[in-house]
Amino acid sequence: MLAAAAATTIGLSGAGSRIEATVVPAAHAAAPTVLVIGGLSGADASASAVSAALQRFAARAPRARDVNLIAIPIANPDAARLQFPPSGIAYREHAESHVLWRWIGVHAPDLVLIEGPDDFGLTRAFTMPVAEMGAIPVQSVTSASEWLASGAHALAPSDARKELARRLARTPRQLAEELAQYYGHDFDQPIYVNALALIGQLRLGHRDEVVRLVEPYVDGTKNPLARPNSLVLAGHSVFAALARARHDARYIARVRAAADLGFEPDGRPKEAMPYHDGFSDSVFMGTVVLTEAGALSGERRYFDLAVRHVAFMQKLLVRPDGLYRHQPDVDAAWGRGNAFPALGLALALSDLPRSHPGYRHLLGDYREFMAVLARFQNEDGLWRNVIDEPGAYAEFSATAMIGFAMLRGIERGWLDKRLYQPRVEQAWRAVLARVGPSGHLLDVCESTARMSSAADYLHRAASAGPDARGGAMALLFATELAGLGHGEL
Repeated sequence: MLAAAAATTIGLSGAGSRIEATVVPAAHAAAPTVLVIGGLSGADASASAVSAALQRFAARAPRARDVNLIAIPIANPDAARLQFPPSGIAYREHAESHVLWRWIGVHAPDLVLIEGPDDFGLTRAFTMPVAEMGAIPVQSVTSASEWLASGAHALAPSDARKELARRLARTPRQLAEELAQYYGHDFDQPIYVNALALIGQLRLGHRDEVVRLVEPYVDGTKNPLARPNSLVLAGHSVFAALARARHDARYIARVRAAADLGFEPDGRPKEAMPYHDGFSDSVFMGTVVLTEAGALSGERRYFDLAVRHVAFMQKLLVRPDGLYRHQPDVDAAWGRGNAFPALGLALALSDLPRSHPGYRHLLGDYREFMAVLARFQNEDGLWRNVIDEPGAYAEFSATAMIGFAMLRGIERGWLDKRLYQPRVEQAWRAVLARVGPSGHLLDVCESTARMSSAADYLHRAASAGPDARGGAMALLFATELAGLGHGEL
């Protein structure tokens, strides 16, 4: 057993094998970070050498460790052909290369030591920004153990480390203003992605552009319900936000028009909100518009249907372990497919009156779900794209959404701050580290419809660049942390 060492799964190979790393801390957290990597050609002699170096380093007394060590003994467990920088769709093509490139980049070591005869172009590739972070010095070594034993490692911070420090130093308000330069300037489609980004702009006080973008949908030029679906229902949150900010009855009418789709022509509530298609996303998309309509109109029937809709979706989708399957045909606990219920429950509770008969039950559901999700937050503060699969990639948008849901619970007194504040802080640090210049984001899962197997969820494409969905969710999280979320949502 390695003393004071923490093992983690950083990703999956193309064939589904786990790629493992082990972290051994230095005597001082500010010490440089060195990554030792072996097994680039498979489980060969270099893998054994890195494992031995790791064992020896971990056996030292903590005060004798002058670097923070990260070791990846078998970087390529299935001996696939590697390519750096990787091409193709992450993590569907060249999976091993994408896993290594992105994970190493965002962890920003000050030096990489490579054991083994073939580095597959890694040395050359690391002279450019790794996963948009910065360059990282690389050395080929014949014995990582000897290098680590030599001591007195006075390493300068790598460019990647400097960029990571810059990112982590941003305040919530600073990150929100940065994201607002790139997200929240479009409402051509009245869907939730655009709406949440506009709500972020409202929270920052940027109202004029939001009012202008939304106006065609309230002056009769455009009908936001011309092509109704669950994404459009959730898109009506921007009208609710404007109604709260400007006290304009036209916005309230738009929210009520969407919420009224949950009722028959004679006023009877439907079994659940329409357009849910059996997806867990609807715990957010179908519920929040109802509680917003209830809060703006004072009519209890909207709250009643919201509680009914949540119960309907839970009966359909909640697994025995408390996680949500994304849809009934496949048992996979997709990351955003659990983040949507987290967000939906938090926002619904924000508007549901405490006096409502369903409040206590919904609050209990929320608390139980937060406790379940807390168990699956990884060591870097993220939730994975398949929540309970340790090899699934750590996903950005689900992390921002769940972080927001927990933060809202702390703010409203629903959650124990001592237990959940550290989790929110970890999630926030993870988000900060993965938002680069020009609004570029790392590892946002693509839009996901009805998948036919659990494996399909593991191989959803992950972005590295601009992403409207991830940008909107990060903007929501950042403005909530900045204390700007008490009026518009």
